Amino acid sequence: MTDQISDINVVAQDLLPTPDQLRRDLPLSKTAERTVLRGRGEMRRILGRQDSRISVIVGPCSVHDIKAAHDYAQALTALASELEDKMFMVMRVYFEKPRTTVGWKGLVNDPDMNDSFHIEKGLYQARELLLHLAEIGLPAATEALDPIMPQYLSDLISWTAIGARTVESQTHREMASGLSSPVGFKNGTDGSLGVAINALQSVTRPHHFLGINQSGQTTVFRTRGNRDAHIVLRGGGSHRNYDSVSIAKCEEALAQAGLPINIMVDCSHGNSNKDPSLQPLVAKDCVNQILEGNTSIIGLMLESNLNGGNQAIPTDLSKLQYGVSVTDACIDWPTTRALLRELADALRT
Repeated sequence: MTDQISDINVVAQDLLPTPDQLRRDLPLSKTAERTVLRGRGEMRRILGRQDSRISVIVGPCSVHDIKAAHDYAQALTALASELEDKMFMVMRVYFEKPRTTVGWKGLVNDPDMNDSFHIEKGLYQARELLLHLAEIGLPAATEALDPIMPQYLSDLISWTAIGARTVESQTHREMASGLSSPVGFKNGTDGSLGVAINALQSVTRPHHFLGINQSGQTTVFRTRGNRDAHIVLRGGGSHRNYDSVSIAKCEEALAQAGLPINIMVDCSHGNSNKDPSLQPLVAKDCVNQILEGNTSIIGLMLESNLNGGNQAIPTDLSKLQYGVSVTDACIDWPTTRALLRELADALRT
């Protein structure tokens, strides 16, 4: 009788390695640990105004090709060193993609990009890439989508995003309250600030919730709250919210809620109407606001890849274009490098 009661729509259950096992197989070296701690520390100093630089979360919309990610990281590491007097750069390394309906869910879920869903393979590939970045001194940022995933990868993350589709989720607010990295909460998909303000008020407080520990056991987590959370303005619908009026309204909303007035601007998504060619205009507008005296804008997000635009995932994966996004369209690396150099020069003046 039990077969008619439980798991009637489940066709298989596959065991994954525990977080402990993955970390033993791919351990955090002292060099990598220093990179992660430095990344978190510098982000906290920027949020606390002990560091006058702006943070820049930059990289592909999603990672699907490990070699291309290595090549991008090598170029970004050199640029980060060149511009470190005015910018603190963190590579955007997104392994999970929320889907409005269906579609490729990211490297962890489907590393072979063919609906085979070899999640164990994806976990190992993701951790190997994060270790490589930390070893070369490049901090990493990601979006926390699956609430179990931080147990596998969060020791290698310096900044975490909670996306517009999950900002209302109690599960994600509770999870973020226990994360060790600073966390950015995006405004809602419709462009509204209310859900993000509510999330920030929630995440700074203690929570108690279910999850798995490093041994894979179901556990009740009790957190003290994450004090390093802030808002990320990404626009939404037909609404853009990076202009000075929108920034002022956000500042007022944060102040009324008794929250630190820290604002990161996502130059993509609704703020660029998903047109990558508009991302530089958004970034320049934000830096101009800083030059005119704004003190609340603490960072920018850019979707950038080796090559510009995006592509559909072909049936024959050998036809994938190298360094081109398979999710949202990105600006190419030459545009990214020229833009960030221009912004840094403006900030130096």
